[in-house]
Amino acid sequence: MPRPCPRKQHSDRLSAPCKPCPTHLQQSGPRDQRDRESLHPDCSRAGRPRDRMTGAISAVLFLDQRGKPVLMRDFRGDVPLAKVADRFMAKVNELEESGAAAPVILDGKLSFIYVQYSNLYVLAITQTNVNAAATLVFLHKLIDIFKHYFQELEEESLRDNFVIAYELLDEVMDHGYVQFTEAKILSEFIKTDAHKLAVAARPPMAVTNAVSWRQEGLFYKKNEVFLDVVESVNLLVNSNGSVVRSEVVGALKMRAYLSGMPECKCGVNDKVLFEAQGRSGRQKAVDLEDIKFHQCVRLASFERDRTISFIPPDGAFDLMTYRLSQNIKPLIWVECIVEKHSRSRTEYLVKARSQFKERSTATSVEIMLPLPPDAISPTVRTSQGSATYAPEKDALVWKIKNFPGGREFLLRCKFGLPSVAAEEETQGRLPPIKVKFEIPYYSVSGIQIRYLKVIERSGYQALPWVRYLTQAGSYEIRMHN
Repeated sequence: MPRPCPRKQHSDRLSAPCKPCPTHLQQSGPRDQRDRESLHPDCSRAGRPRDRMTGAISAVLFLDQRGKPVLMRDFRGDVPLAKVADRFMAKVNELEESGAAAPVILDGKLSFIYVQYSNLYVLAITQTNVNAAATLVFLHKLIDIFKHYFQELEEESLRDNFVIAYELLDEVMDHGYVQFTEAKILSEFIKTDAHKLAVAARPPMAVTNAVSWRQEGLFYKKNEVFLDVVESVNLLVNSNGSVVRSEVVGALKMRAYLSGMPECKCGVNDKVLFEAQGRSGRQKAVDLEDIKFHQCVRLASFERDRTISFIPPDGAFDLMTYRLSQNIKPLIWVECIVEKHSRSRTEYLVKARSQFKERSTATSVEIMLPLPPDAISPTVRTSQGSATYAPEKDALVWKIKNFPGGREFLLRCKFGLPSVAAEEETQGRLPPIKVKFEIPYYSVSGIQIRYLKVIERSGYQALPWVRYLTQAGSYEIRMHN
């Protein structure tokens, strides 16, 4: 007589079959490694309880700004919740007063891991040694799920929808272990309207198969996939004109509107791949660092032949993010010369020069020039664009709609100061010049999408679109003393 699985029953609406514990593996046949690692909390693995191997979250609480519980869910019953909120708020206030606030707080045997959002504290409590980073990611996912259902997460929306909120908490976590965090999948069987709850909803296949990020049965009359290569340039130049820090942070942003369950393959000019194929000298390649993929990407395929193979979620998502720490020539160089005509009159001569190829054009260029806080009646002349004085920012904002490559534009600004002493005090303490821009159809790192293929069993033809965009991230140039 087979021994019954000790796993607690799912909710009535989510009646997906249980995965067997090791006692049942011989009855149900071999399982892959993923199934062996996703046993239910009450089942043992390799003869040892799961609780001894990985940490579990004991409870999740939503507290208002005063620390009063708005919503709480006790998953394991191993933490007394009577005064835990007061202990948490006392710790938070103590750390904030000392200037040592942190998202993880230890209090005896308890660990408080929290995120502050809107007018709420979203708090996870545990007694075991959990992965703090993974718990923080879960809390942010939980916030996204509630925002998907309630438009905005705040104290009032939780009180108005506490029934749905408890249902969601029961589905995203089971006995302290994270289950499903895809809002689109959850919305298929947890409805917000009462009349929809009367109909017994069949759990979507995405809950029970390996592709939890995509539902089945999608159909589009026009199958398209858009891939944007967006790179942000982070640059810091000191007052002597030397580049102190330069890096590129990039992301492959995809929007997929594809029918069925398609398989997508994408290739880039990766340096590791080209060196393995002996093509490193003939074609330009990039050395990507800190690569992070969406969960849909098959990591084994990428490690084997550097091919990004995946079944895409429906809609918009970040396929991959990366970083390059190579030395990058400043795309827009700004030089500010300070001329003192008298004891109370100062003039800025600013030169802005684009240092990329002429065939490219920067758009929405904004150069923020810091002025002394007590500057009086600045007057401005520009050879291109327009400049306005923003007293609330203590800065002059120079906007250029289009900035072609290989061009130089000038700005002159005259302003007065109430006293020489005030001028000397502010000199040397001005913040750096900040630059914003976008360069369409341009990749500063040289990354290229070599191919983007869409394969689906029905054989339809999909239209792939690829676009490049380079923009300013933290782009700062310090002024001369």
